[in-house]
Amino acid sequence: MIKQWLLAAAVLPIGASAWAAEPMRGAFFQGSGEQVKAQCQQVKSTALAMAARMEAVKPADIAHTPMLAAWNDMAVRVQAMAGPVELLAAVSPDAKVRDASDACTVSLSGLWSELYQKSALYERIRAVKPGNAPDAMARQVLLDNFEAYGVALPAAKRAQFKALQTELDTLATQFNKNVATYKAEPARLTFSAAELAGTDLAALAKFRQPDGRYLVDLSYPVRDNVLGYASNPETRRRFYVEFQNRGGQANIAILQQLSDKRRQQAQLLGYPSYADWTLRTKMAGTPTAVTQFLDKVGGKVTALEQLEIAELAALKRADGDAAPFKRWDQTYYQNRLKKAKYQLDQAEVRRQFPTEASVNWVLLVSSRLYGVSFKENRSLPRWNKEVKAFDVFEGRDGRGNYLGSFYLDLYPRENKYGHAAAFGVRNVSHRAGVTPVSVLVTNFDRVGLDSDELETLFHEFGHVLHGVLSNTRDSVLGGTNVKQDFVEAPSQMYEEWARRPESLKVFSEACPSCKPIDPALIAKMNNARRFGKGLQYARQRLYAQFDMALVGPQVTDVMGAWSRLEGATPLGYDAGTLFPAGFGHLAGGYAAGYYGYMWSEVLALDMLSGFGKNVMDPVAGQRYRRLILQRGGEVAPTRMVTDFLGRAPNEQAFFDEITGQRGL
Repeated sequence: MIKQWLLAAAVLPIGASAWAAEPMRGAFFQGSGEQVKAQCQQVKSTALAMAARMEAVKPADIAHTPMLAAWNDMAVRVQAMAGPVELLAAVSPDAKVRDASDACTVSLSGLWSELYQKSALYERIRAVKPGNAPDAMARQVLLDNFEAYGVALPAAKRAQFKALQTELDTLATQFNKNVATYKAEPARLTFSAAELAGTDLAALAKFRQPDGRYLVDLSYPVRDNVLGYASNPETRRRFYVEFQNRGGQANIAILQQLSDKRRQQAQLLGYPSYADWTLRTKMAGTPTAVTQFLDKVGGKVTALEQLEIAELAALKRADGDAAPFKRWDQTYYQNRLKKAKYQLDQAEVRRQFPTEASVNWVLLVSSRLYGVSFKENRSLPRWNKEVKAFDVFEGRDGRGNYLGSFYLDLYPRENKYGHAAAFGVRNVSHRAGVTPVSVLVTNFDRVGLDSDELETLFHEFGHVLHGVLSNTRDSVLGGTNVKQDFVEAPSQMYEEWARRPESLKVFSEACPSCKPIDPALIAKMNNARRFGKGLQYARQRLYAQFDMALVGPQVTDVMGAWSRLEGATPLGYDAGTLFPAGFGHLAGGYAAGYYGYMWSEVLALDMLSGFGKNVMDPVAGQRYRRLILQRGGEVAPTRMVTDFLGRAPNEQAFFDEITGQRGL
């Protein structure tokens, strides 16, 4: 998942560079909440002053004024604040900094609403005559944004639209905060050692209370431990319900408001639904195209899902448990089945792939594939002592040009963002002399990674690479600023490197002291991953259907829609669970866009064919870097993929994957 530092800024003449020639690697803010608040206001004031200078350009002078450069300069100044505060709100250990960062994020979103509603700015950007293809793309993206914010509306409706946007931003921020700070009643998450039989109690040792019982939290390593290995079904049920209810009823109410306010915005702009409005600038184009795609997915996986459930349920009955098979049984019995049928033990996978060694591995693989080097930079400021910072240089010898920087924040801690995501805190802009910075945030097990976590590591680092290897002139087109239903494709494709023999050969170089890679274990992992595709993609389809239900033309009750859609699945809806309360994608940028995960995967799996039989081919890697990663949003996704493959993309590899038929 992609999430789309801090600098004082003086007003400069139109077209003047805002940045020093020396790349600013460590422009990360470490001040107090009050300092965040003060500098946020300063950045807003500066941006408005720069916008006023653009507005003052006479129409007759536009042909001789670098308007796109001026806009870009303003944009990188705002992102220099917006990127860090979005990150700090998710990772800072200081509650006052998190709160101030949340408030600043909402404030800067309001700034963009104000800027994109300025008709004088709109007319000046529209009057620009593009001199080349990147200019034309940047101009079109800006015009789309102006129109999306209602620049053509009458003044009263523009104000209404802006007020709705501020409310949406405030609600989304509160939604994420509710998930991050959610605390179940202690009694609900307290278990005896007997109730946790089958789990790795050593990994839960820090939760052990003086009375010998365990008061666990809802972090992902704990979830994987309890739901994956607790032999007591009641333990699994209790934990599952609590995990599903993160965010609570407060977030159900927020989702309802988000759905209603998005609909109001779309209708102000003359669209029947939020989906109709926002999809017009995505690859899919229309709600009908999304529905047809989801129907095709359903046609491929529905029967397979039922077969897989039947196989897992049979294993449960073989245990002497005649109770109906439930969702909290799924991970436990999938692990059991994979161990019995494929001899795959995830504990063995964790021992094979120590966490730090696995991180070093993905860095080495990326260096060789893309011809770059990564150097740890311990002088850069960090927000936690466990965070690591790296600089990226052209060439594997580390002597080439500096390209950008990234941070790794890998392990869970209290009040930290609970999922895995890459934060693009600063986009590249050659026009402004700005280098990119990305931050990888995960919640990995400290000891070792299982199969899913290995894929997550490569996936999220794929987003980081998309950011730091981008080579665009304009910030608005830099890095992961691509069509939303393409943004996951490079990272999804990179998951393949977690299991291919060509990349696995490099592991021993990344960790000479580690146990040599066991080919038999890798074969088990690859065989076992084919089981569960029906369950996995049926669930992804369900999430996308639910998303689309909330962005349609009619008012939809959030829990009513969820219970109806989940209730129609083979395992049904479990009364008392509130999955939507923790579905942060829909509060953030994936409303009417969750289908994009699978849409992107169509392109991701097709792009793999460009590497032939060797995913470590540096020639193919450099070609992919040049034709996909470096281009950011300067070229339309279909054109980029076609240029890379030498043909139009197709869906065959994706449908082979989701039915468990794709070989490596």
